[in-house]
Amino acid sequence: MRGARLVLHRLAAAALFAVASGVGNTASVPRDASVIPRPASVSYREGHFAVRDGTVIFTTGDTQSRRIAAYFAELLRTSHGMTLPVRVLEKGAPAAAEGHGIMLRLDPQAPGTSVGSYQVEVSTERVFVSAREPQGLFYGAVTLWQLCSAPATHGEIELGATLITDTPRFRWRGLMLDSARHFQSPEFILRYLDWMALHKLNVLGWHLTDDQGWRLAIRKYPRLTEVGAWRVPAGAAALRDIDPATGHARLYGGFYTQEDVRRIVAHARERYINIVPEIDMPGHATAAIVAYPRLGVTEHPPTAVPEEWGIFPNLYNVEESTFSFLEDVLAEVIELFPGEFIHVGGDEAAKDQW
Repeated sequence: MRGARLVLHRLAAAALFAVASGVGNTASVPRDASVIPRPASVSYREGHFAVRDGTVIFTTGDTQSRRIAAYFAELLRTSHGMTLPVRVLEKGAPAAAEGHGIMLRLDPQAPGTSVGSYQVEVSTERVFVSAREPQGLFYGAVTLWQLCSAPATHGEIELGATLITDTPRFRWRGLMLDSARHFQSPEFILRYLDWMALHKLNVLGWHLTDDQGWRLAIRKYPRLTEVGAWRVPAGAAALRDIDPATGHARLYGGFYTQEDVRRIVAHARERYINIVPEIDMPGHATAAIVAYPRLGVTEHPPTAVPEEWGIFPNLYNVEESTFSFLEDVLAEVIELFPGEFIHVGGDEAAKDQW
């Protein structure tokens, strides 16, 4: 994906700048300085391990380990142009017997009992990345890639011999994205998840509905996106794009189909990220009320999705039919998002209309 390549090239450029400015000098800066977040425990040893074209990544035969090994190889290929083959070990074969290389393995004896814990051990002969469960192994692979973030010299990346043992300090490491006020493409969301994974963030709070837009397609209520996903651009931008056929500003917006969401959720799952969708109620409901006026409280509900910001007084009414509407919406949301939580807003519900 072109966007993913751009992300990784920017990260590599940032590492190059750090080295050029002296930040990457191991004589004055700890060798884990490029690891985000800073590991729980780091110890340094003598010597180094050279990563170069053809360095073999060994892994076990389980699906998760193979996928994580391929992910790490792709990071190195994209950021440094190196090709590291992945070799699956025969069941029961000792990893040490494979000699020089990088070993990614699930190990029930690995340090750390919290989900996401891992260990990276760099010696002069090999690199071991181990964890008790796949999420930890994934984070260990990310840490190893971060250690490789300096530019290669004469076709080699020199990793200082190091032992890193890490465990998450916080179980919930989240980032919020507001797609309701401003629509981002599905491709942008996929890149956003890639960025999160490279920083070991594991929860995306996805703000999908608000006064200024309804972004999630709901099969039972198509007008939520046919009407509620579109508004006049904010500020002076509306005057710069007038439709000559109507004499009015072209509408701005967009929405995510259910197929888009399934693809995004699957991408997040592969990066051990849980998506928590936000479907606001009882306030921040203007876009939905414009699409279905019967949901509103007043006799004269709003007729256009607003482009301004602020706290709007429009709330869902408390009719049984409106509760049925919300239950229908949440049933489809639950079907799309398999995580433990759904965010229902509840904030800034001015009581003027109630």
